[in-house]
Amino acid sequence: MKSVNISHTIKLNRKIIHIDMDSFYASVEIAEKPHLREKPVAVAGSSASRGVITTCNYEARKYGVRSAMPSITAKKLCPEIIFIPVHMEKYRSISKEIHKIFKCYTKIIEPISLDEAYLDVTNAKYCGGNPIQMASQIRGKIFNDLKITASAGIAPNKFLSKIASEWNKPNGQYCITDNMIDKFMLSLPIRKIVGVGEKTEKKLNSIGVKTCGDLQKITLINLESNFGKFGYTLFDLCRGIDTRDVESDRESKSLSVEDTYAIDLKSKEKCMIELSKIYEKLQQRLCEDKYTDKKIKSCFIKVKYNDFKVTSHQTVCVIPKIENYMKLLDKAIEKKNKPIRLLGVGVIFDNRPQLNLNIY
Repeated sequence: MKSVNISHTIKLNRKIIHIDMDSFYASVEIAEKPHLREKPVAVAGSSASRGVITTCNYEARKYGVRSAMPSITAKKLCPEIIFIPVHMEKYRSISKEIHKIFKCYTKIIEPISLDEAYLDVTNAKYCGGNPIQMASQIRGKIFNDLKITASAGIAPNKFLSKIASEWNKPNGQYCITDNMIDKFMLSLPIRKIVGVGEKTEKKLNSIGVKTCGDLQKITLINLESNFGKFGYTLFDLCRGIDTRDVESDRESKSLSVEDTYAIDLKSKEKCMIELSKIYEKLQQRLCEDKYTDKKIKSCFIKVKYNDFKVTSHQTVCVIPKIENYMKLLDKAIEKKNKPIRLLGVGVIFDNRPQLNLNIY
């Protein structure tokens, strides 16, 4: 009798919509200042001279400006760029309005960030159960109510719906149906697979794998041998198989942000500059609704060196300050004084139920 790998069982007839707002922070600001609509605009984390780009509109992207870029670099690429400071309370408020629109169609919503969410509309009765029409209506209501645009992907699973939402950006949507999956996956670049970064891409390229179609030719045994448990994920995703559910009540155990650098960081000073940038991004993420009420019990740093060895260091804290991460960075550098290709910072939440100590 042949053994059956349950993880490869495909969940059929699901209707998943991935909504991704277009340059969200910048779009919110431009909605309030319509005269900026045709101009390059960036929302920067702090001052224009020393800040980091949080989001920029598509006009700015034409010049090569992108998120996480130092503002001073963006200014060199686009001298006419207009910087607007971050107004996180405003973005949270708009995000709540967007989620009210989502809830008109389904209660099964998994927020990924303020500007991104998965919706399971498998059993929704609106629009005759047609997810394409639902996505179009959702996008239309967002624009009519808030004057900002959204892109959407419709597919039988989360992996494909996210890819589809990128297909016709900005202000568009794309649908991948069950009978499209096999052909669609053949030419899809392997970098589109969740978890495939620069290192894994190079490793796969070295054996002639550039597309998911190429990857499908590699046996599961070989993938497991070369990539461990991730080999099973590669085997599934390159075939468009993703059995994850949309989790509306998912509890976050931790939160982290990280950057991989095209040029290795070779000095402590450069590491400190980059650490400050990703710390700022972490602070912005912690301001999102789903994290604001969470208690923090520790913070950590992740470092990948140029030899691909990874280390992490952690310390107890309630309020994660930049000083905590600088001290952890010192430990990482002392442990192994080598060029660094990836830096990450994060926090671990205390999800234990809080005792009520009130005495009556």
